[in-house]
Amino acid sequence: MDPPPEDPTRWLALQAYMENLPARLPGRPDALLVVSAHWEAPRPTVLAAPKPGLLFDYYGFPPHTYELRYPAPGAPALAARARALLRAADIECDEELNRGYDHGIFIPLGVSFPKADIPILQLSLQAGLDPARHIAIGRALAVLRDENVLVIGSGLSFHNLSALTAPAVQAPAAQFDRWLTETVCALPSAAREARLSQWTLAPFARTCHPREEHLLPLMVAAGAGSGDGATHAFSGTIWGKAISAYEFG
Repeated sequence: MDPPPEDPTRWLALQAYMENLPARLPGRPDALLVVSAHWEAPRPTVLAAPKPGLLFDYYGFPPHTYELRYPAPGAPALAARARALLRAADIECDEELNRGYDHGIFIPLGVSFPKADIPILQLSLQAGLDPARHIAIGRALAVLRDENVLVIGSGLSFHNLSALTAPAVQAPAAQFDRWLTETVCALPSAAREARLSQWTLAPFARTCHPREEHLLPLMVAAGAGSGDGATHAFSGTIWGKAISAYEFG
C-alpha cells in the first residue's frame, strides 16, 4: 500500500530492508521455507500443493490489494522432506493441498523476491502456540539450511492492533524491543532459546503481543538457527512502535 499522506515515510525503511534481503544472502536460495503468523493448525502442517493460489485473508483494504498476484511455485518434494525431518524428531505433522499462500507470504515475499520464481514451502504454526514447541520445530528443520533452503519467520515483533496508534505504548514497545534484541543477538544459543521460551516474562510482553501468533515465527527461525549467532538486521518503527528483524548465521 502507498504510504498515507499524513505519514509519507511510514513503510519506506522496512520496504528498503526487505528489498535488500536477497543481497544480504550468501547466494540465491533453491527454496524458501516460510512460517507465517496467519496459519495455525492442530499439528505443524506443510502446504504441499505444486501451484498454490493466494488467500486474501484480510478485509477492508483498497480494491487493488485483492488483485495482487504472486505465482511462486510450491515445493512438494521439500514438503515431503520437511515432514520426514519433523517425524524423525518425534513431531507429528500433516500436509495441506488446497490452501493458498496467505498474506504473510505474498506481501513480504512480493517485496523481497518480486519475480516469484523461487519455490516456497509454507509451514503452519501449531495450535496452542507453545514457544518451546516452535523452537523445537525449527531445530528439527535446521538441516534444510545446509541444503540451500532459506528459513523465514514471517510475523511482527510488535503486534497489538488495538494499541498500534496509541502514543502511550511507544515506551513499552521500545522496552520490549530492547529485551527481544538482547535475547536474540547477545546471548549464546541455549540461553537465547531458554529466554524466548519464557518470552512472557519480558517487560510489557502482553502489551506488545496480547496473542503471540506474530512472535512465534521468530521462534521457528531461532530453532533453525540453533548454534548460530544472530544479527539485528533491521530496526525501525510503525506508528512510533519499535519493530525489529533478525538474521541467524
